[in-house]
Amino acid sequence: MKPDAELAAADPAQIRHQQLTTPSGIPIPVFATADMHGEHRDAPGEYPYTRGIFADGYRGRLWTMRQYSGFGTAQESNQRYRFLLEQGQTGLSVAFDLPTQCGYDPTDPIAAQEVGRVGVSVSNLREMEILFQGIDLSRISVSFTINGTAAIIYAMYLAAADKAGVPRRQLTGTIQNDILKEYVARGTWIFPVRPSMRLVADSVLFANQHTPRFNPISIAGAHMRDAGCTAVEEAAYTLANALAYVDELRARGGELDSFAGRLSFFFYVHTDFFEEVCKFRAARRIWARLMRERYGAADPKSWLFRFGVVCGGASLTAAQPYNNVVRVTIEAMAAVLGGAQSIFTAALDEAYQIPTEQTAEIALRTQQVIACESGIAHTVDPLGGSHYVEYLTDRMEEEIVKLMADIERIGGMVGAIEQGIIQRRIAQRARERKIQTDNGSRIVVGVNRYCREDGAGHEWNGAEFSADPDAARSVVERYRALRGERDNHAVEACLSELSAAAAGDHDNLMPLLIKCCHSYATVGEIVSTLKRHWGEFREPTGL
Repeated sequence: MKPDAELAAADPAQIRHQQLTTPSGIPIPVFATADMHGEHRDAPGEYPYTRGIFADGYRGRLWTMRQYSGFGTAQESNQRYRFLLEQGQTGLSVAFDLPTQCGYDPTDPIAAQEVGRVGVSVSNLREMEILFQGIDLSRISVSFTINGTAAIIYAMYLAAADKAGVPRRQLTGTIQNDILKEYVARGTWIFPVRPSMRLVADSVLFANQHTPRFNPISIAGAHMRDAGCTAVEEAAYTLANALAYVDELRARGGELDSFAGRLSFFFYVHTDFFEEVCKFRAARRIWARLMRERYGAADPKSWLFRFGVVCGGASLTAAQPYNNVVRVTIEAMAAVLGGAQSIFTAALDEAYQIPTEQTAEIALRTQQVIACESGIAHTVDPLGGSHYVEYLTDRMEEEIVKLMADIERIGGMVGAIEQGIIQRRIAQRARERKIQTDNGSRIVVGVNRYCREDGAGHEWNGAEFSADPDAARSVVERYRALRGERDNHAVEACLSELSAAAAGDHDNLMPLLIKCCHSYATVGEIVSTLKRHWGEFREPTGL
C-alpha cells in the first residue's frame, strides 16, 4: 500500500484547493484570465520579440539539429559525425575530453586517466584536421562546447579551415566560450577571471572582423541549471553574465552594434513544460529591451535573442532509462514552442554511458518526428494568447529582472563570482532540489514514484557503448610523433611572441594563437605560456 501522503499527492481531488507553484516558485492559478496579464501586441519578428525573432518562425527555416558528440580519438569521432550527418543531422556539436578542456596535453600525468573519456582528445592542429576529415566546413555548422581553452580551439579551427582552403568568412557555427559560468557551475576554468575575460573579448572582437557568420560566444545558463538553478535563476544569471561580457567588450573598444548581433545563448530544457516555454519568451523580451533601451543599440539585429538548447542532462535518470525518451520529447517540444534556433536531444542512455549509434539515432529521430509529423512548427508561437502562457511569461519576466537587479546591487556577476556569492546560491539550490527528490515532494517517475517493487527496469539492458581500449595509447603515440616531426624552433618562436603579448594588456591575442596553432603548438604548451603571466584561478574560501 502507498503511504497516505503519497496517495493524497497522487489524487487530483486532494490538490484542487492547494496553492501550486512552478519549480521557480511562481504561483500557478487554477485557471488564468485576460486580466492577469497585460496585452502584448508585438507580432512574431517584432520588438520586443515575445513571440519569436522571425516573422515566419520555422516555416522559413527549421532549427538546427545538432547532436552533441565526441569521444576517444579524432578518427572515432569523425566516424560518428559522418554517421549523424548521413541520418539527417544538420550541424555538428563537438564534445572535448577534460584534458583538452582544462589545458593539458595527453602526456601530462594529470591527464592520463581522462584522455578521450568524456569527449574527443584534440591537443593540436593535426587532431583537428583528422576530426573534420571529409566534412565540408564551408557547408556544415559546427558548435564547440569548450570554455577555458575556447580561444585556443577557435584559433585551431580557423587554422584547420585555412589548411582546407575554406575562407574564414564562410565558416558557420558557435564556440561556447562562456568562462563566467565555469567558475560557478562546471569547473573547467584555468586562468583568473580578469585575464579570462580578456581572452573572451579578444576572440569576440576578432570574430566580428574575420568570421562574421560564426558566433564567438554562447552564453550558457545550461550548466548552472543542471548544477541546481531554477528556470528563473538560469535565465537571470545567464543574462547577467551576458551584460558582463557586453561591458567588457565595450571597455575594450568594441562597438555594440558590431558585436551584439553575434552573441548567442545556450540553455537546458527541463520537464516543466510551460515554465520552460515561458522562460524563453520572457528572456527574449528582456534581452531586446536591455539592448535597445539600456545600451542604446540601434541595429535591430542587436536586439535579437538567439539561443540553442540541450534537452536532457540532469533531468535524465539512470533508473528506468527508457522513460528518458518521453522526458526528452517533452523538453524538445518545449524548446520548439519556445522558439529555439538549435536543439540537441540527449540519448536515453546518457545517464550511463556515451550513446550508442542506435540511441543517438533515436534522439535525432525525436527532433525529426516533432519537425515533420507533429505540426507544431507550422505556425509561429502557437501557445501565444493562452492566458496562462501570457501570465506566466509576465511573472517570469518580473522575477528574472528582480534577480538581475539584485546581482547588480552586489557588484555584477564578475564581482559576485570572485566573492563566491553565486557559487553558494547555486549550491544551496542544488541541496534543496536533492532534499525535495529524497522526500518525494519533487516527483521523479521511476526514481521516487511509480517504482516497481522487484526493481526491474532500474538497470540499462540495451547495447553497451564499446570504447576503444587503445584510444588513449594511440592519442599519445600520435602526439609524440607530432612533437618529433614539427619544426620545434618555429613553435618556440610563436610561443615567445604570444608570451610577450600576454605580458601586456593591449594586443588582441587571436592572431598569435592562430599562428601558434599553424606551427602545431599544442594546447598544453599554449596554456603553459599564458599561465606564466596570468597564473591560475583559485576558488574563494568557504565554498
